[in-house]
Amino acid sequence: NAALGGPGGARGRKRQRYVEKDGKCNVQHGNVRETYRYLTDIFTTLVDLKWRFSLLIFILAYALTWLFFGLIWWVIAYSRGDLEHLGDHTWTPCVNNLNGFVSAFLFSIETETTIGYGHRVITDTCPEGIVLLLLQAILGSMVNAFMVGCMFVKISQPNKRAETLVFSSHAVVSLRDDRLCLMFRVGDLRDSHIVEASIRAKLIQSKQTQEGEFIPLDQTDLSVGFETGDDRLFLVSPLIISHEIDERSPFWDVSRGQLERDDFEIVVILEGMVEATGMTCQARSSYLADEVLWGHRFTPLLSLEEGFYEVDYGGFHHTVPVPTPACSARQLAAAAARRDAHLYWSIPSRLDEAAAAGGEGDPEMSPRESNGTLASPESR
Repeated sequence: NAALGGPGGARGRKRQRYVEKDGKCNVQHGNVRETYRYLTDIFTTLVDLKWRFSLLIFILAYALTWLFFGLIWWVIAYSRGDLEHLGDHTWTPCVNNLNGFVSAFLFSIETETTIGYGHRVITDTCPEGIVLLLLQAILGSMVNAFMVGCMFVKISQPNKRAETLVFSSHAVVSLRDDRLCLMFRVGDLRDSHIVEASIRAKLIQSKQTQEGEFIPLDQTDLSVGFETGDDRLFLVSPLIISHEIDERSPFWDVSRGQLERDDFEIVVILEGMVEATGMTCQARSSYLADEVLWGHRFTPLLSLEEGFYEVDYGGFHHTVPVPTPACSARQLAAAAARRDAHLYWSIPSRLDEAAAAGGEGDPEMSPRESNGTLASPESR
């Protein structure tokens, strides 16, 4: 429970990340009994393997195929007696100039790769050799298509494109248009853009239900503009993504002091299509509670030069402190409502006081004219 931020978890204890800063999900699957499911989707399994294992399987697939068919060619030559008539020019072998296992292995490579050096060649008096030649050509083409396809998909995966999508090292909480907002910054280092880019945010926090059920790592959506379309990004220059802390926000009752004591993780997900390849790309990052700075704002990066805008990525992670109330968004909204209510009721009260002080006055006189505090400048 302490590691998951559950009841009894120590705030001073370092929290285990659910998603690393580089986007890697820190989850391992254990005690998986139905491992056969990985073999039913062998193509995806090979693509998901690490590069050293993928290269090993790539080499073994070709080497074992060549050895297998080379052994069969040698067995055919041995069973026909071709190896016993190597110097007999009157004997027609199945494969010319095949004098042992090494030459059979080389002929297998030449057949499958369609190299054809011309020294070893099959003859028309060997029907079993013709059948084997067709079989190796077909199976060799299948091995080529499968392994080359795996390598191509693995090389062209958009994971590396996500390396040039950057997130700010910290998130900030400050006022925007008199409302508390949780903000973080995203940017794209490449000149080629991410098409149809969208942003999402999830709050990862353990909780306990009213029935006493403990839910570890419960996920809650943080609105970053889904209702207004602000979550659809035109990511040409760095953008500040804002989550307005309102009644629907899980941070509605969180003050600065509570934020420093709380234990949670905010996972942000940026998705879009790579403009160069059209493949979908996803970049992820996360912010722990101690990586959320209360009362800070991001420094501007964009400047206007002669004929273009310049982005200074040197200050991408920089923030500056700004005056921000330490109370929660609920308390801030309640204080604003009380202030507005006081202003609303104070104007009629002043009008009544002015009318009582000046007598009944002229009934045709407007309230503005009868109130000395709201009269013309000359009356002041």
